[in-house]
Amino acid sequence: MNPSKNILITGASRGIGQAIARLAAQQGWSIGLNYHRSAQEAQALADELRQMGAKVVCLQADVSQQAQVKSMFREFDEALGPLHALINNAGVLASFLITEVDETNLSQLYGANVFSAYYCAREAVLRMSTTRGGAGGAIVNMSSVASRLGGLSGGSAYAGSKGALDSFNLALAKEVGSQGIRVNAIRPGLIATEIHNVHGGIAQMQTMAKTAVPMGRSGTAEEVAKVALWLAGNDASYVHGTIVDVAGGR
Repeated sequence: MNPSKNILITGASRGIGQAIARLAAQQGWSIGLNYHRSAQEAQALADELRQMGAKVVCLQADVSQQAQVKSMFREFDEALGPLHALINNAGVLASFLITEVDETNLSQLYGANVFSAYYCAREAVLRMSTTRGGAGGAIVNMSSVASRLGGLSGGSAYAGSKGALDSFNLALAKEVGSQGIRVNAIRPGLIATEIHNVHGGIAQMQTMAKTAVPMGRSGTAEEVAKVALWLAGNDASYVHGTIVDVAGGR
């Protein structure tokens, strides 16, 4: 349990982010739910978590935009107080061939998957760092096994963005470890969420998992959430600068 501790989860209105929020409420966290466009889903989730007894604030922001990230963190401060954990979960799964790359699709992908992590981590470190009067904390970055497997067809840009996140994770851990901040990442594999609609949907992904995954099945958002909150909590107090694969052996 994490009484009186505050967590901010980006991309929290659906999928893995939603599962992390639900489990965080069960564990006693006060929760900042970030969403971009899914206002109805975010509010419905917030209502559900409040019924569970959690203190929740909905935070609308496009986290690929630094000005919106700064505003979001100020809203979090006012509503919940000190930040103890950040889950950099926001991101998109994109599929386009190298011959289809242009300034728009590439910048949108890297904005959502990489720039967002930098902008949010910046604000978190400014608040958590013991050298700045903070009490320390934890940052968890959501990567993907695509960073080491290359992704599915049309996934070079997506895989590259997650590879950048893996490198960022290690470098940031070295930068802020002495400031009381632990930094780790998760590499989910084939997880049954709607993000896979770009590759034919959950049913097709689950069929592929039967042969592509050594365990013979896809994972669940809840399985990823348990690892995320373990990394964010005190039980992982000496886990730092690492990446945990949640991919069924893939």
